[in-house]
Amino acid sequence: MASEQMKSVASALLVLNLCMYVIVLAIGSWAMNRAIDRGFIIGPGYELPAHFSPIFFPMGNAATGFFVTFSLIAGVVGVASAIVGLNHTRFWNSDSIPSAASTAAIAWTLTLLAMGFASKEIELSIRNARLRTMEAFMIILSATQLLYIAVIYGASSSRRT
Repeated sequence: MASEQMKSVASALLVLNLCMYVIVLAIGSWAMNRAIDRGFIIGPGYELPAHFSPIFFPMGNAATGFFVTFSLIAGVVGVASAIVGLNHTRFWNSDSIPSAASTAAIAWTLTLLAMGFASKEIELSIRNARLRTMEAFMIILSATQLLYIAVIYGASSSRRT
């Protein structure tokens, strides 16, 4: 009985995380595309600006490039983690726990890294609404992904006893 309740909680968290990671990927892809389109144009006869950075984003501050890059990486790994997690909830046995837990832990650590850059970006100010949305999602995802990992481990320990 308790295992079935944990399964429904894990499924709900997975769907929530999957939706949020997809939204993070969409906003991050927009930011990356805009940075590529409106970045520095260096041609013949031009010199690099004094503070040139290959991770230049015209819509944010100095932390935006790092935040967007690591958010995209965390988003891709998070989507992969959700797919593996949905497979785990489908079978819900001890054979599928290691893969679900390990990908969830990797996605969570990458999400924490992106959340750290989000915190720095919040501290530096000067960002648009889409970036603020992405920051909020990364902060929320760091908590929900950890909660998902706790549910997986809680369900696995309750099945052993």
